[in-house]
Formats: sequence, C-alpha cells, structure tokens
Amino acid sequence: MPRHRHYLIAVLLLILVSVVIGYLSRSEAPTAPTLPPHSYAKALRMAHNGQPGAARVLYQQLQRNDLAPIRRAALYAELANYPSPKALELAKLDLQHDEPLVRRAAIASIRQLLPATQRSLVLGPLLDDDDQSVRFAAVDALLGLDPDAIGLYFGPLQQALDQFQQALEAQPEDPAAQIHLARLYLHEHDYQRADAALQRSLKASPESLEALATQVRLLERQGQHDASRQVLGKALALQPDSAFLQHQLGLWLTRHDQHEYALLAFSRAVELQPDDPDYRYALALTLHQLEQVEAAQKQLETVLSRQPANRKARLLLIQYWKETGQLQNVQVLLAELERQNPDDPILQQGL
Repeated sequence: MPRHRHYLIAVLLLILVSVVIGYLSRSEAPTAPTLPPHSYAKALRMAHNGQPGAARVLYQQLQRNDLAPIRRAALYAELANYPSPKALELAKLDLQHDEPLVRRAAIASIRQLLPATQRSLVLGPLLDDDDQSVRFAAVDALLGLDPDAIGLYFGPLQQALDQFQQALEAQPEDPAAQIHLARLYLHEHDYQRADAALQRSLKASPESLEALATQVRLLERQGQHDASRQVLGKALALQPDSAFLQHQLGLWLTRHDQHEYALLAFSRAVELQPDDPDYRYALALTLHQLEQVEAAQKQLETVLSRQPANRKARLLLIQYWKETGQLQNVQVLLAELERQNPDDPILQQGL
C-alpha cells in the first residue's frame, strides 16, 4: 500500500477518535444525584422500625421527585412519628402535588403534625381543590374544630361538607360509605339522618362491627345509655372473642366512669390481640387512671419494644417515668428519640 494512503488512514483515525472523545466528554447540565434503587425500601423500613437516622432518610426520600405516587403516599404514613419543621415543610409542598393520592396522604400527615388551632390555615385552601376526594379528605381533617379555629374557612367547610354528604347519600349500597355518612351527621347532631345511614349500612352488612360501634355512640349521644349498652352486649354475646368489641366495651365503660370494669375489657382486648398498639395504649391509660402506674409503664414498654417508632406511646411513657421521678429512664427514652429524629420538638423541652 502506498505511503500516502497510510498517512490518510492515520489522519482519519485521529479525526474519528477526536469526535468520539468530544461526544463522550461534551458539556451537559449537571443532573440531580440519584439514590440507589434499594434506598426507598431501606428508608421506609427504617422509619417503620424506628431505627437511628430514620427521620433523616425519610426526609431524603420525600425530597425526591422520581417516586411513584403510591410510594410517596406510603412515606407519609410514617411521617407523623417524625415531626419537625422540615417534616411540615415537606408535607405542605405535597399539598400541591399533581396526584390526588399524594395530596390526600399529605393532608392525613398534617392532620397529625399540627395542633387543631393551626390546622385550618394550612388545610383550608384544600376545601376548594379540583379533586373531590381531596376536598373530602380536607373536610375530615377539619371536622370537629371549633368555629374560632376554622376561622375564615367556616363557610367553605360547610359547603364542602354538604357536598360530601350528598356524595355519600348517593352510595346507599356501600356500607362503609353509610358509616362515614352516619358519623358526619352525628357530628352535626342530626341523629335522625345518622340513624337512617346506619340502618342502610347494617342492612348491607349486618355483622359490621364498625356500624355497631357507631350505633352505640349514636344512642349515647341521644341519652339512650341503656339501649347503647344493650346493643354492645348483644354483639358481645355473639362474638365474645372479638378484641374490637372488647375494646369498644372498655371505651363505653370509660365514658361512664366505670374504670375498674373498663380495665377488665381492655385487658381482654389485649389478650385477644396482643400486637395491637392502640389496645395496649388504652389499657395503659386505664391502669394509670387506677393508679397502677408500674403496670401502665410495662404496657407502654411492650408497645415500644415491638414498635420503637410509636411516638405517642413513647411520649406517654416519658410522662409516666417523670411522674415517678425515674429520670434515668426518661433520659434513655429521649436519647433513643434523638437518634431517631434529632429535630423532634419534644427534645427542646429537655427533662
């Protein structure tokens, strides 16, 4: 092959290499760092289990913009155990999220993060949301606030509540919808309509325990205490091993200042369903009411041993330890909380 052809081939190769290198090294706008695929599952697991650093990784995940809506909503189910200014900031941002599922999840989280007096200012604007389900979630979150707390949103709340009731009235065959409707009417002291909704629910699902519990409350609100007790008694006679009904019996007895008997019902509920933290929490409250503080503390310790992230149980146990002057135990609980969430507001209060 002639020498000039060798030179030509060499020049072409150099040009080709230069083009390839230029393409590979071309200047691009920096992209946001991505987290490894397992980081979401790890963060969710850490938050659920109350592991050290849980709040930090939970917040990191909520700052991502590439999560599927259902995954983002799952993070909000854990956020209430990790309150802080940052948590509230993230939840507020997602009130503007494109997906209604995420907006509803953020509403549910803010409902727990904010006290009643501050809730309407944040959630009130959602009463005019384009999505009906979001408007109704805002109604549920604001229902029960006094007019002063609702403030300027009193009118929009009443309007959205009317729409909510109309939507539920249009689902007479849906027992869950009718229970929800009955509770809305119960809140408004419209007992006749509440009863009608409950009857529709019970007709569609005669064994619904939620409907029975709501019926008990409805009768109590009308001053029919004997009738409410009979409804609960009949249900328990049919299902004596129902932890839910035993718990409801304990609540009924508590409302009627029969704490000694309530203790028996709550204890039975825990015995039947030992993994339910709400049942143990109610039992701890009743034990404390009866001045059995050590037993109450043990119930809360059991909750935390199984659910270290349970902030409500942790704060109540801290209160009980303080009452008995066992400040070393308080320090242990606060230290664990600080490892989970160093920005928790309770840590600012100290001992």
